[in-house]
Amino acid sequence: MTYKRVLLKLSGEALMGEKPYGIDPAIVQSIAEDVLKVVEKNVQLAIVVGGGNIFRGLKGSADGMDRATADYVGMLATVMNAISLQDGLERVGVATRVQTAIEMQEIAEPYIRRRAMRHLEKGRVVVFGGGCGNPFFTTDTTAALRAAEINAEVVMKATKVDGVYNCDPNKFQDAKKYSTLSYQQVLSDEIAVMDSTAIALCKDNNIPIMVFDIFKKGNISKAVAGEPIGSLIS
Repeated sequence: MTYKRVLLKLSGEALMGEKPYGIDPAIVQSIAEDVLKVVEKNVQLAIVVGGGNIFRGLKGSADGMDRATADYVGMLATVMNAISLQDGLERVGVATRVQTAIEMQEIAEPYIRRRAMRHLEKGRVVVFGGGCGNPFFTTDTTAALRAAEINAEVVMKATKVDGVYNCDPNKFQDAKKYSTLSYQQVLSDEIAVMDSTAIALCKDNNIPIMVFDIFKKGNISKAVAGEPIGSLIS
């Protein structure tokens, strides 16, 4: 494996699959099986999960709601996804711990950096829920933050598309895919792959970002092995 400690960012929409709302059990099962292959190769894996399949703070769900309140509701949605993902992982035999930025002691551990790293060292997958615990920050920024905190070697952003494009490939047939690009290029060209705060945080800490298609089975283990299956920002 090219990478030994990885931060995997899963969007809420990835868990939704083709459903209009909620969680697709088949997608969770597929992700869990891919994660199992990675863990079996002694790769330390942490996961940050979004909540857009249940509640979106900036679009639709929060129309007219106070931004900070909407973001807190979104954080709770990420915890629901984290617990669901934990269940799927444990059903295939992957030891998993959920840690939340907002304390919910009956259902998950509070986020403690050293405890999270100890879980990783023992071969457990750690799923981070609740975002970073503060409004006005996305789960992409949380992924970059947690990656820096746990000394991850790479952030892997698993999405619905197979990499980074100069425009939406679902809307434009002439969309150009990038195999590699720099942090500065993403920021200056305002390429919508992650928010600018997340990109800048990875840039400052020299953490590469790999973007790939989550729906193609086996892609997580291929990405960890360093195969060129998507786009690499570095």
